[in-house]
Amino acid sequence: MKKLKVLLCALCSAFFLFPVNVQAAESTQAASVPVWLCIPFAGLLLCIALMPLVKGEWWETHQPHVVVLWILAMAIPFSIVYGIGETAKTVLECTVNDYITFIILLFGLFCVSGNITMEGDFAGSPRVNVGLLALGTFLASCIGTTGASMLMVRPVLKMNSWRKRKAHIMIFFIFMVSNMGGILTPIGDPPLLMGFMRGVPFFWSLHMLPVLLFNMAVLLFVFYHVDRRMYRKDIAEGRKPDISKPGTQFRIDGLHNLIFLVMIVAAVILSGVLPGLKIFQDSAGNVLSIPIFKGVSLGIPSVIEIVIILAAAGLSFKTTPKEIRTRNHFTWGPIKEVAVLFIGIFITMQPALMLLRQVGPDLGLDQSYQLFWATGVLSSFLDNTPTYLVFLTTAGTIGFTSGIATSLGTVPVHLLSAISCGAVFMGANTYIGNAPNFMVKSISDENGVFMPSFFGYMLWSLGFLIPLFLLDTLIFFL
Repeated sequence: MKKLKVLLCALCSAFFLFPVNVQAAESTQAASVPVWLCIPFAGLLLCIALMPLVKGEWWETHQPHVVVLWILAMAIPFSIVYGIGETAKTVLECTVNDYITFIILLFGLFCVSGNITMEGDFAGSPRVNVGLLALGTFLASCIGTTGASMLMVRPVLKMNSWRKRKAHIMIFFIFMVSNMGGILTPIGDPPLLMGFMRGVPFFWSLHMLPVLLFNMAVLLFVFYHVDRRMYRKDIAEGRKPDISKPGTQFRIDGLHNLIFLVMIVAAVILSGVLPGLKIFQDSAGNVLSIPIFKGVSLGIPSVIEIVIILAAAGLSFKTTPKEIRTRNHFTWGPIKEVAVLFIGIFITMQPALMLLRQVGPDLGLDQSYQLFWATGVLSSFLDNTPTYLVFLTTAGTIGFTSGIATSLGTVPVHLLSAISCGAVFMGANTYIGNAPNFMVKSISDENGVFMPSFFGYMLWSLGFLIPLFLLDTLIFFL
């Protein structure tokens, strides 16, 4: 309980230790942003963290109502400070250009991966689990952390379904597959895609391979010994895997859905490439878009991305027998929970992002280790994409003359590496740090895995990830 109180105090302090007033960014530059506008965001995070522990059944039923209350708690004071029109614009901007594409991508991957099932007599032993985590980690750079997570989570759960002690497996799954594996390509994680759209070469991210291999070696070594200890306890209690036939039996059903998975990955790549083509720009060089309200618009490339993803999800359901989803224990519960919680997170975090955009360039961060930790810590609680862009812009405006030439300025390789690793790696610090984290938790909970609470998970990340990131700092970022 003392540890929980300390964590609560630390989280609250993070929001109140900002300067009392700072200048807001972009369209609200003339007005100051009161720090208390961040309270609804902190309140929603505390609800996500504590309500499942305090009133679990009530929370499951009333999540949408709580989210709406916190959105109103942010929107009403915001309207008083900036006006109803500016509030509507802010809410619509993040909903249309961030949340919709975010949730549709998750929805598409959730649907397609739910129509692929792996069957076999591979038991969830420490060696098998190490192999699955390593495979998923490398796969994440090919199809994205969300795609790899949704594709691998059910096979991992199935192979370990006979075990009693398995929450640690899914925790390390989130560490590696849902986060760190996305560091090698712009497909892997949205922040890197944003960097690619601003001039960072597509294959530049391969420079982070040594960091990834080091982190994989450390985490897989630790995981193997933790899993072996838990495995032996399960065996000692008489638990055995259900292997009905001798020999190694393995098959994949619904394999044609890989085509639809490729469609989704292609849609994500197109969303980053099409805005740079003249055919998708007007005479002033702005991306063609559909106007919605007061300067808020949905870009045509985003519309194309959405259409392709929804088409892939629809075709996946149409061409896959229902029996495969039944064997996968497929339900709509996890995607519904993520959709509800993250609309609240996306809207209530806008004042915090406004503060970050304004103060970021004035923080005096010009060293690799500083940018690694600044980007990482904020990416643990805020959307890592805008956080990445803030510090990429900061590095680009320092005035370096050698490094990677981007549309935001020249950024030295060591600073770009630090920003990229901070945004991608430290999303693993909390359940809300990266999109697939909470999805993996929800699917695991639904399949009978007793995942730790919000703060319980943070204790795991403090115990295993923070020491690793300190090693990363000493070896790669000093």
